[in-house]
Amino acid sequence: MTGDVAQENRAAGGETPRRLYCYAGGLLRPGRVRRILTLAGLRPALGLPGAEDPVGVWGRSPLAARGERVAARHGSPVIRIEDAFLRSVKTGRDGAPPLGLLIDRSGVHFDPSTPTDLERMLATHPLDDSALLQRARDGIGRLKAADLSKYNIHDPALPPPEPGYVLVVDQLKGDASIRHGGVAEGVFREMLAYAQIEHPGARILIKTHPETSGGHRPGHYGPDDESDRISLYDAPVSPWALMEGAIAVYAVSSQLGFEAILAGHKPRIFGRPFYGGWGLTTDEAPEPRRERRLTRAQLFAAAMILYPNWYDPCRDRLCSFEEAVDQLEAEARAFREDRHGHVAMGMRLWKRAPLQKVFGRARRMTFQDDPAKARATADETGRRLMVWAGKETPEMGEDLIRVEDGFLRSRGLGAALIPPLSLVTDPWGIYYDPTRESALERLIAAGPPPGGTLRAERLVRGLIRDHLSKYNITGQMPDLPLGHRILVPGQVEDDASIRLGAAEIRTNLDLLRQVRAAHPEAVIVYKPHPDVEAGLRSGAIPEAELSPLADVTARHADPIALIEACDEVWTMTSLMGFEALLRGRPVTCLGAPFYAGWGLTTDLGPVPARRRARPDIHALAHAALIAYPRYFDPVSGLPCPPEVVADRLAHGPLPRPGPANRLLAKAQGMMASRAHLWR
Repeated sequence: MTGDVAQENRAAGGETPRRLYCYAGGLLRPGRVRRILTLAGLRPALGLPGAEDPVGVWGRSPLAARGERVAARHGSPVIRIEDAFLRSVKTGRDGAPPLGLLIDRSGVHFDPSTPTDLERMLATHPLDDSALLQRARDGIGRLKAADLSKYNIHDPALPPPEPGYVLVVDQLKGDASIRHGGVAEGVFREMLAYAQIEHPGARILIKTHPETSGGHRPGHYGPDDESDRISLYDAPVSPWALMEGAIAVYAVSSQLGFEAILAGHKPRIFGRPFYGGWGLTTDEAPEPRRERRLTRAQLFAAAMILYPNWYDPCRDRLCSFEEAVDQLEAEARAFREDRHGHVAMGMRLWKRAPLQKVFGRARRMTFQDDPAKARATADETGRRLMVWAGKETPEMGEDLIRVEDGFLRSRGLGAALIPPLSLVTDPWGIYYDPTRESALERLIAAGPPPGGTLRAERLVRGLIRDHLSKYNITGQMPDLPLGHRILVPGQVEDDASIRLGAAEIRTNLDLLRQVRAAHPEAVIVYKPHPDVEAGLRSGAIPEAELSPLADVTARHADPIALIEACDEVWTMTSLMGFEALLRGRPVTCLGAPFYAGWGLTTDLGPVPARRRARPDIHALAHAALIAYPRYFDPVSGLPCPPEVVADRLAHGPLPRPGPANRLLAKAQGMMASRAHLWR
């Protein structure tokens, strides 16, 4: 059953999914596989099928024979189920559930004895829709940019071997894809011999399977195969980097052969995998019935977009290929950045539990208040040193990760002890400090990956539609006079963004004076910062000085409603300037916030000369909202893409703060003069 057919069969409008009779625990027990099948319109069940009832089996596994016998006895059709071609971060044997399934009524993709649904699609589907093929090209580019493969335990930071080698891809001994793939005995030896003969003098790297590297199952090659020319290679290096340095690729039926095609190779193939026989491989055992010639984009469109059933584990629904990549990218980033663990310094007590949920999934975080001890612990244990931005000290050195709240943070203030749904991590600087380059600046300058601009456009449209902002505080809109309205957001005057990013104008009062001087006839709407309104931070303006400058003081008002009601925004460094840009409002900056200096704002303050790129607003949004922050889904407990957090903020559910949190928030309000205790 292809992804398209599954769309027709899955439950809709409350219909009951069709029974799928299964006889293997992996299909019957509660979990990811059973859930995907049910969403696809097939409910795994025990019992005996009728002639019209399908029997579900896992690929060509040993347990599949049980279901095949039952189906043959009752004349029932067989549906074969396998992992999709983007599976997970870790392997299934490490306990990682799949991100999608292949549900096929005709066969299984690695068994060429009968045409599968995928093969029929590759042979007969027009695959000529321009939008579909653009999605495919973007998908290939995006997988490469994000270093995503079927399994993703590799480390993109590891340097690949010196280029110029021949890559020979090993597989697992006894694997079903070998037993049922039409592969003759000794073909792996033959493949290695071909590689040596056809590339005399070249280095040969034998890439071991991740499960072999993990000690789970043996491959076909071992230390006895190594020589001066030949070496086993099991370092967790990106497959894309390996393909980049290879002069040729040899495989039997491994998915790395498919990924070699996507990387621009024409691999020599010794089996009959799904991707062989379409003119994109050199085939030692060609499948005669595959006569069509395809492009890479057509092969990718069928195998990755149309055929699989992809799953969104955060929102518990089937999803598109792109949404599955969104999720896998978030999970892979979290694994790669957190796999060695963190020693965290400068984290207030109330923040530690939320930080542990975000950064401590692979290895629990260690918290240390003393900077020197934090540095020493990180060096001794091989963990990364993490510090809340602005808490750095000289003894901590430069090799550290700075952490701050992201730009889609929560529904409620951090000062009210509401945990964040997004956090930024930066090994270079931090976004609000223009005195040095940050990771965000690098992302803005580099531009989005393939498909990134379209993704950012969709995300921004959703934020505008749902009136979302950083804190998502609602409020009563004041009556605004007619005229040219200028919104002036107030800021916390001792905030790091003011200390580091403001120029001559450094107070809310001076900002208002500057705006009034430049626009004496305008309607000036002043929005005090929520933390200042609550008495928790500095920046209040006495009423006697405020009233002559501001026509309206919008206390406790919805900031997004104010942006939409005003014609332009003037600010020092407030994030409301960025939120105004997303909504098409002109923005004048008197400081150097991260969004200034790129040609999108009127800049009256000095901005770094290094900001020479000229992104459009969606490229800026991709960097700031998609590529820079990390997001956490409080419902599933998983790393997630920004689209999930935006959905939670707009529609819920969001967990409510507990009684202890509410009591602590009230206590801090009573002790506003001692705000340093919780900031």
